[in-house]
Amino acid sequence: MLTIFGVVAVSIMFLSYWTEERSKWLVLIFAFGSALTALYSGLEEVYPITVIEGLWSLVAVRRFAQRHQRETGKADAD
Repeated sequence: MLTIFGVVAVSIMFLSYWTEERSKWLVLIFAFGSALTALYSGLEEVYPITVIEGLWSLVAVRRFAQRHQRETGKADAD
């Protein structure tokens, strides 16, 4: 069951990263997928990957916030 969870988490991360230019929300989904992958690797006791995926999740949340701010500012300018 844990393996299925890992496959789903990594699949979410991969697909959202692959298509993230389509929507800022896909960047947020990528952050969620990274957090799930961090949880999975923590449960598997692969702690270096847990740390890396946790950091990727934080980076993605920051990218989402910046993109949201840019797009919202652009909408306000119109």
